[in-house]
Amino acid sequence: MGNGKVIAITNQKGGVGKTTTAVNLGVGLAQFQRKKVLLIDADPQSSLTVALGHKNPDALDVTLATVMDAVIEDRPLEKGEGILHHSEGVDILPSNIELSGMETGLFNIMSREYILKNAIDGMRKDYDYILIDCMPSLGMMTVNALAAADSVIIPSQPSFLSTKGLNLLLHSVSKVKRSINPKLSIDGILLTMADNRTNNARGIIESLRSTVGQNIKVFDTEIPHSVRAAECALTGESIFSHDKNGKVAAAYAAVSGRGVCAQTAGRGAGGAAPVSERESKDHHAAAASALRPCPLTRAR
Repeated sequence: MGNGKVIAITNQKGGVGKTTTAVNLGVGLAQFQRKKVLLIDADPQSSLTVALGHKNPDALDVTLATVMDAVIEDRPLEKGEGILHHSEGVDILPSNIELSGMETGLFNIMSREYILKNAIDGMRKDYDYILIDCMPSLGMMTVNALAAADSVIIPSQPSFLSTKGLNLLLHSVSKVKRSINPKLSIDGILLTMADNRTNNARGIIESLRSTVGQNIKVFDTEIPHSVRAAECALTGESIFSHDKNGKVAAAYAAVSGRGVCAQTAGRGAGGAAPVSERESKDHHAAAASALRPCPLTRAR
């Protein structure tokens, strides 16, 4: 198994499919690639925890906040403490509202950017992949996730508001790489909830691929919009159990089955492209040029 790869799934915009991507990419890697996967809920809203069937996360005794507090206090934890197993073959380190207090408290801690990394480093040898579902902000918990990660996947809905924050996010990733985690790379942008029936969505997708896509991989597979995908959180299961023959399941199967989380880095279809300071400026300009709104009309 070796040293597992840590991937932060992040976007400062909420409602773009971060949690859905974390769940289904994780289950896809477990089922189709036969990988051992840990999902970490790094959001005090506990969306990932709830989506995997734990409807009352505040009742959990041990969560990510507990594990991080143990690192801060230099207190030993039992192997696997706080980790829950899901019937679809993935493990989860859950969160609850206590993580909100943890984020606030981190500002007074030495080496505060590395607390999550120190917690995860001891788990790497037990997993092939560790996926971190980040909160929809660029706060201290997200910085911790980027400091701990080998790479980043950015889910983005093809809409004006969703893509508007891409340039700021790419700039933040570049800053973390430059000052905290020099090995951080970007696996790519994953288009989610794509509805190609409108000229607006199609125009944004084409613009992203032709501008941002020159420097950062935009995955060929697009995750289509589907009501069935939104229902999964209610049932506590992945799309592969809830609607295994649907278009969203097929898309996530393609993403996880093609090795998009490849350990090796390289530009284009081969894998992730490391983010340099110069490229960050290119990404910033490209993301900005991709934000020109298209006429909101239905395609014929």
